Amino acid sequence: MTDLVERFVKNHKLENREEYRELLKHLEDPEAAEYVRVRAVKLRERHYGRAVYVRGLIEFTNYCRNGCYYCGINRENQRAVRYRLTPEEILECCRQGWELGFRTFVLQGGEDAWFTDERLAEVVSSVKRAYPNCAVTLSVGERSYESYEKLKKAGADRYLLRHETASEAHYACLHPSEMSLAARKQCLRSLKSLSYQTGAGFMVGSPGQTYDTLAQDLMFLKELQPEMAGIGPFIPHQDTRFADQRAGSAELTLRLLSVVRILLPAVLLPATTALGTLAADGREQGLAAGANVVMPNLSPRNRRKHYALYDNKLSEGEEAAERLSALAKRVKALGYYLDMGRGDAAEI
Repeated sequence: MTDLVERFVKNHKLENREEYRELLKHLEDPEAAEYVRVRAVKLRERHYGRAVYVRGLIEFTNYCRNGCYYCGINRENQRAVRYRLTPEEILECCRQGWELGFRTFVLQGGEDAWFTDERLAEVVSSVKRAYPNCAVTLSVGERSYESYEKLKKAGADRYLLRHETASEAHYACLHPSEMSLAARKQCLRSLKSLSYQTGAGFMVGSPGQTYDTLAQDLMFLKELQPEMAGIGPFIPHQDTRFADQRAGSAELTLRLLSVVRILLPAVLLPATTALGTLAADGREQGLAAGANVVMPNLSPRNRRKHYALYDNKLSEGEEAAERLSALAKRVKALGYYLDMGRGDAAEI
């Protein structure tokens, strides 16, 4: 094993961008990749044992003010079938999830102006009043510090906001000019300062991505120290400007899951739906690479297909909350078990 790989595994970091870039090159060697994978799994088990935490995903609106070039629900897509759940429908999703055993609800949506601070805060408060012991995670994009503060006071525990890329130039390739990486990073820092359990993350294989941009992603994650990290492959959507681009590599995604586990040993790391979409056994491979979270879909079944961030997004089968027992069996076959509790981030 090379000194660089050994040093990364031992110290959970490298010195600079060039070294992170070289690390990714070294991991093209199957022996080095397997060595890092095994070490990542040992770290995951040291912090979390053999538990796989379950989150109930509620995709409550696919309206979005943004024009992100890769996203199927971006504002420019006239073919998207738009919907937004009422607060009562969101609570009904939580009720069904609670009865199935879920104790964490992830409320995810586009940046929908209808959900003002007051409306969204009331939704969060209603969920916490009905289920005081649950954890509420929000994933609703960029908002002001004051907005995040109101939502935290309403009872939100966690917030997911993937940065998508830590390279300014690459960010500009993926987003319209009114969006900025600086604003995204400031939102993440605001969330951290408000004591949210904060999640960042990036796509693997997005157009224009290189080992150098990935090195910047790894350095940013190390600096931010998020409690959660979403690492999933880019998958094109037929109604975006990237429709003809190749999907990201499942293999590279898996290598990066292992790298991020070593970089942030106590991070909560999902085996994403996108990985399961790209490879039939993607979720299992993700868990075998160091991931420890799955997020079955609790959204109303007649809405799930319309939350189409990318083509062929899974929402049924074992991605569906109703198939929890089937998911439990597949996880058990890997030597793990589903933990339906809150599953807070471990102490670092």
